[in-house]
Amino acid sequence: MGLSVRLRKQVDRFLLDISWEMGNELAVLFGHSGAGKSMTLQLIAGLMKPDEGFVSSNGNVLYDSAAKINLQPQRRSLGYVFQDRILFPHMTVAENIAYGLKSSTKHETEKKVTEMIRLFHLEGLERRHPREISGGQKQRVTLARALVGEPDALLLDEPFSALDNVLRVEMRQLLRDIRHQFDVPIVLVTHDLLEAYTMADKVILYSGGQVAHIGHPSEIFNNSSNPEVDFFLALNFPLLVAHTP
Repeated sequence: MGLSVRLRKQVDRFLLDISWEMGNELAVLFGHSGAGKSMTLQLIAGLMKPDEGFVSSNGNVLYDSAAKINLQPQRRSLGYVFQDRILFPHMTVAENIAYGLKSSTKHETEKKVTEMIRLFHLEGLERRHPREISGGQKQRVTLARALVGEPDALLLDEPFSALDNVLRVEMRQLLRDIRHQFDVPIVLVTHDLLEAYTMADKVILYSGGQVAHIGHPSEIFNNSSNPEVDFFLALNFPLLVAHTP
């Protein structure tokens, strides 16, 4: 049923005031640094409290300032992957993945972890610790942990930013596979033009804490008829504009 977001949050002199909706698709939050993209994910996940607004996921209200609803993060049924991979160093790969399960029997946990190990091609690494696996493998574990609980939506905050180009290509393909395997909204924050252009079903363009434009990647990057969007891209991504036919 998708994700519906309407948020307002003042932090010092910065005001985030945004509204958007999406279905079970991959939406990229794109824009310059400090535009409010990562803050949006934190507000959706319940890690920050909005000043006012509304958030619903899969038809369930997660936050509603008017109705005084504010579910705790652990009750929001959201998968969240941060910029910095956060794996517990004292836990094995299997234990890190299992941590994403809130309440399951031992049998259910083992079954679901085994499924994630297979899906994310982590066979043979179950008993290794994070220090014993590569950066790409760590990111697979992080994604597996975020999805093992079958969340209603997946939030990704620049998940591939620390990876080299070869691994980024590999992770993009993995994300495409996830997109088809899990029929849930996926929100991806990225500064990478190629990721935004090739991965997104929808691009939500942020500028100064507001949504400047929403549309298909080709509409925004190639055929924008919005002067504000054109100005924003020319100011922040001049190389893109210079190479746009």
